[in-house]
Parts: sequence; structure tokens; C-alpha cells
Amino acid sequence: MARSAYDAAIMLQAMAGLDEKDPTTSRQPVPDYLADIEGGLAGLVIGVDPQWNSFGTDAATQRVVAEAIETCRQAGAEIREVRFPEAESIVASWTPLCGIEVAVAHEATYPSQKDRYGPALAGLIELGRSLSAMDYQKITLARLDFSGRVQSLFADIDLLLIPSQAEAAATNARLTTVGTDPVQLAGLLRFTSPFDMTGNPTISLPGGFTDGAPVGFQLVGKKWSEGTLFRAGHAYQQVTAWHRHHPNVSPV
Repeated sequence: MARSAYDAAIMLQAMAGLDEKDPTTSRQPVPDYLADIEGGLAGLVIGVDPQWNSFGTDAATQRVVAEAIETCRQAGAEIREVRFPEAESIVASWTPLCGIEVAVAHEATYPSQKDRYGPALAGLIELGRSLSAMDYQKITLARLDFSGRVQSLFADIDLLLIPSQAEAAATNARLTTVGTDPVQLAGLLRFTSPFDMTGNPTISLPGGFTDGAPVGFQLVGKKWSEGTLFRAGHAYQQVTAWHRHHPNVSPV
């Protein structure tokens, strides 16, 4: 989305805020994201759950995350070990919830124009249409419970540092099978979907390369803490150069 955390801050500054024509937008005041972006990492407490970060992740991802943690430590952040709430069940709930939302969004054209849909999207819609109101309510209650546990975690930390996904640099060939491989799909969703469910903001940063392709990690913040995320991301990018590297682009 942007070349740097600084540029991402400029983008969000333009996009964030109340739209009087859209009642779903928040009335939360939008801070000046650039005001404190040079504040550095000193004084910030970054939580790390070694067990969760390493669960199902490949060696390249673990290396990038470990190096990012050490870089943040050397830049002045306090690294504090935490225990992230059990997340596998909420990750498993993401797909059916997404299916319900997509089914509603496509109600006007699906199934009346089913032949115009690809198999992956059609399968997701069919999943959503097959679920009951009780299924949806169970997901909603689990989501509220999990969100509360995550917000409690942030009572003692400013940020959480985690992988972006479990498998670094997936090829195009691997991505074509992701919809039919539950293990691979879980690996792609494990570290992103929990925060779709809780509403915590995240920033994904490049932290290294493997086989010529970039490997990322994420910083997760408290709700409405985008300014802190930009500050931390910018500070990391002042002492690293991964965001200025370019991947080897090839049709593999």
C-alpha cells in the first residue's frame, strides 16, 4: 500500500475520519499521525509470545521475527514476553464469518448468476448460505470473548510483534491450492484474521528476504493507536533498509 510507514501515515491521514454521508464511519477524532512519528521506539513496550510466533511458522519467518525483535530492542523498546490468547478456534471462525458476509454482499447476483462466479468465491458464498442463525450467533459470541481477552493483553504493552504469515514467500503455484489446503490456509490466516475479529490496528513491515522474495512481520496496537504504530514502524525503518529492497519478480 505504501513504500514506508511514513507514507502509510500520510495515506491514512487523508482517508481517516467521519464521512457525513456514511453513518457507519467513526466519530473518533483523527490525530495528526505525523506529529509524533519521529518519537522513536524508546519508551514503548513491545509484547512477544515466542510460542505463538513459532507455531507452524517456517525457518525464514522465525528468523525475520527474531531479527525484528532484536532491532526494536536495540532501538530502545522494552521487549516483554506475553501469552497471546488461544487463537486457533477464532481463526477457524474467520472463514465461515467471511462466507456469511460475502453471501449477503452478493445476494442480488448469487445464485441467480452462479455461472459467472469462480469456484473459490462460489464455494465461500455457498458456505455462508449454508450456515444458520445459531451458527452466526456462536461465532459472534466467540468473537466478543476473544476480543476482550486481546484488549486485556494490551493493558501491559503498547504493541505486539508477530509474523505476518506462517509461511514466507509463497509461490503462485502454492497460492493456487490455498483454498483447498486447510493447513496452508490456516498458515496464511493465523496471524492476520484474529485482528479482523477484534478490530485492533496493525502495520505489516518488510523484515528480510528469502529466495529473493520479501518476508514480513506485523506490529499490532491497541484500538485507535495508529499513531503509535506509525511511530514504531517509522523508527524501525530508520535503522533498517528492507523497505527499500526490491524482490526478484518471476512467474513461479
